[in-house]
Amino acid sequence: MTPVLKQRGGMWIGWADAEGATPADLEKPLNDLAEQEGYDFASVQLSDEEHDGYYVGFSNEVLWPLLHDLQTRANFDADYWDAYLAVNNKFADVVHGHASDDDVIWVHDYHLICVAARLRELGVKGSLEFFLHTPFPPADIFAKLPWREKILRSLLQYDAVGFQTERDRENYLQCVHHLLPDAEIEGDGRLRAVRLDDHVSRVGYFPISIDANNFEEIARSEEVENERARLLRRFEGRYMTLGVDRLDYTKGIPQRLSAFAMALERYPELRGRATLLQLVVPSRDIIPEYASLKEEIEQMVGEINGTYTTPGWVPIHYMFRSLSHAQLIALYRASDTMLVTPLKDGMNLVAKEFCTTNLNEDGVLILSEFAGAAPQLERGALMVNPYDTDGMAEAILRAYEMPADERKRRMRIMRQNIAEEDIYWWVDSFLEAAERDTSTPA
Repeated sequence: MTPVLKQRGGMWIGWADAEGATPADLEKPLNDLAEQEGYDFASVQLSDEEHDGYYVGFSNEVLWPLLHDLQTRANFDADYWDAYLAVNNKFADVVHGHASDDDVIWVHDYHLICVAARLRELGVKGSLEFFLHTPFPPADIFAKLPWREKILRSLLQYDAVGFQTERDRENYLQCVHHLLPDAEIEGDGRLRAVRLDDHVSRVGYFPISIDANNFEEIARSEEVENERARLLRRFEGRYMTLGVDRLDYTKGIPQRLSAFAMALERYPELRGRATLLQLVVPSRDIIPEYASLKEEIEQMVGEINGTYTTPGWVPIHYMFRSLSHAQLIALYRASDTMLVTPLKDGMNLVAKEFCTTNLNEDGVLILSEFAGAAPQLERGALMVNPYDTDGMAEAILRAYEMPADERKRRMRIMRQNIAEEDIYWWVDSFLEAAERDTSTPA
């Protein structure tokens, strides 16, 4: 959101947290950063107990798996719901203390669905808008949530609700249709309306993107060029395939490793030549399932390397850490193929970052059909089902063998799409649609 606030101004209200730092430690640097970028910042303070119940608990042990169609991983603990409501109310109270009647209040993501309900209780009459960065599940999965109607009614307190894809919006409208019989769904096109208790909520889909010009500028920088040259020297003669993911079970990392191993087994021409660089960025490691996933990934990497390594060639180079912006973009630029194969994703901006920084237009994107980026990039990417190990192995070989002219044609299509529908297009299209009469064709 920094490019948006830098362009438009405003105030960012959020909970600040970093390992080994107290909220007081973070307050000054965050305020300094906000001032430098041209916006204001206000923090919401959470206790350890609130953090555990609201963030670790309801947000990431209930909503996160449910929204990604993985309801069997959800822990429907009633105490988590109470903590979630309490913290949403706390956010709303801070917003209410800073907002005026003519402000647009834009709430982001599944952590804060119930903020609008509290703001309405406090008498806020101004524009309340919401954007969900994750997917939204179909009705038969969402219905598993014990607080399903309360969540839907809370979302309908917003004047506008935005989703990443048309499929997410349709799933949401189906949930409203089946679970809230007193709600009326009106209109057609990109923007629909839901009427409930004399309140109308506009509902649309707006795929989020990146600041494409900024990424291109960094990709051309001397720092990135030098790091890219270092990587190319280190992996000289290798065909480099890249994976970049947060540590999360929705990203399909074990499935990707299995597919890469199958490709090595089936296609001898890849052995000694193809190298997978897999970067896993630490995330939510206090949640037991994430620690278990990390162990599974590391065990798989060890087994694959143990099976296929030869003198002078290691098939998988695994990194578990964060990289600087320049280091990451250098990895994008040095790689021949990018594997973005989540089991389900709201959007996946890594795919767009790889394409935008592929200045030579010679890279190949292998993309899951369950990523939110799929509808925008499917004409240029090699589309795969991450549950289909055979199909992913075949896509890895196809990328390896793809002629230069086809690589350029496919990449050019994706880069043009991302340049046209960048982060500024996203925010403009959402905010304009939020104010549009739904009787007007979208």
